[in-house]
Amino acid sequence: MLIAAVLALVLGATGLYRLMNARSFQLAGELTHRVPTAEKVVALTFDDGPGEQTGEIIATLAEQRVRATFYVNGAQVAARPQDAKALVAAGHELGNHTYSHRRMVFVTSSTVAEEVERTDAAIRSAGQRGDITFRPPTGKKLLALPLYLARTQRHTVMWDVEADSGTTPTAAEIVAAVREQTRPGSIILLHPWFGGGANTRAALPGLVAGLREQGYRFVTVSELLALRDR
Repeated sequence: MLIAAVLALVLGATGLYRLMNARSFQLAGELTHRVPTAEKVVALTFDDGPGEQTGEIIATLAEQRVRATFYVNGAQVAARPQDAKALVAAGHELGNHTYSHRRMVFVTSSTVAEEVERTDAAIRSAGQRGDITFRPPTGKKLLALPLYLARTQRHTVMWDVEADSGTTPTAAEIVAAVREQTRPGSIILLHPWFGGGANTRAALPGLVAGLREQGYRFVTVSELLALRDR
């Protein structure tokens, strides 16, 4: 009996862990990790900013003629409102990545609402129009977050290409990983701000050039989601 109970606990914990980290499923609400399409189109997404490197990133993307989606933290937007406004003015899209970047598991619904709604307000102040999609910090979600997102009709956006997480890869390794993992309709996750962000920023020109050589074009997340209805 004791062994069976321990096994049940282990299996239950394993199931919760998989559910919490699933890229393509959540308990409630709409979630997209890749858009099924035959078109060779992808969305570049950047997490966790804005930061002091905003101008560099905007300049690089302008040189490459790429519009991207930035999943920003409300606290960072409040601290650097000029950077958030510059991203919108440059034609990029802002998404909600919570206010404090705390993990949205084992939290109350009121905590979820505060984290999401404060960030929405900061994003609107930066000039963002239209729907604001949501990405959970580190991709983790269980019950309170999905239920809130479903109730407020918000779209969760995950990813299917992750090239710069974990150990710090070189710029060349990031480019190679993106080229290998990308498929039509992919959502590419990048972290250009902190930690190994310098390598990610250095990888951007080669990453864009490599995917264009393969026939891909770049769109925002909202534009990519619109392809589902075609």
